[in-house]
Amino acid sequence: MQAHQPVESGKIRSRILALDFARGIAIIAMAVFHFTWDLEFFGFVERGLTLTIEWKSFARSIATSFLFLAGFSLVLGHGKAIRIRSFVKRFAMVAGAAAIISIATYQAMPQAPIFFGILHSIATASVIGLFFLRLPAIILVLTAIAVIIAPFYLRSEFFDAPLLWWVGLNANIPISNDYVPILPWFAPFLLGMAFAKYIVDRDFFGTVKQWNNNNFAIRLLAFLGRHSLITYLLHQPILLGIVWAYSKLVFGLI
Repeated sequence: MQAHQPVESGKIRSRILALDFARGIAIIAMAVFHFTWDLEFFGFVERGLTLTIEWKSFARSIATSFLFLAGFSLVLGHGKAIRIRSFVKRFAMVAGAAAIISIATYQAMPQAPIFFGILHSIATASVIGLFFLRLPAIILVLTAIAVIIAPFYLRSEFFDAPLLWWVGLNANIPISNDYVPILPWFAPFLLGMAFAKYIVDRDFFGTVKQWNNNNFAIRLLAFLGRHSLITYLLHQPILLGIVWAYSKLVFGLI
């Protein structure tokens, strides 16, 4: 497959709208999950609710969507050539936010800190993804399948060392409130890359121009998606604070 040419400016705007809209939906879904977790933490819903198969599947679908969109964006942003400055800037923002999450959770929840969550996974997958940018979509799909299968056959106690937990081949799963190791979670990132390569060649985004860009719901979701990183960092403290304040002021539980 030929390297993708940079997209014309008009199409870029449509693509940004489409991606921001999709990220906005993912952000809302994530907020719903975290708000439910907060309600469970303060005893407003039954204990263990977010550990049920339905809620765990919901959480995994959210992580999948973020990684898929990140892979999609990598192809759109670095079609013909890697824009080093842009990539480094974005990587630094995501990796920095991941570090903040780790530090905060080690302080607040030392029994189950987030040492390699969704932001850590996106940052790492973005670096690895650079080596896959020139590969055709079919190779990316086949690699994604291999990534999904690998943990079923390659797990080993060798990877139980904490410094190797990020790989995802450890025999014993560490305790964390958000654990998204590269294997198997690099798979949706690769699939996002493959999908981007597929639709760029077919000018799929021409249909996006038919959207009503002045629709309030679309603009609101796109706004959240456009600022997804800061929204990710702020939404949980805000939601947790709301539930805490409600429990204290109304029920005096705290």
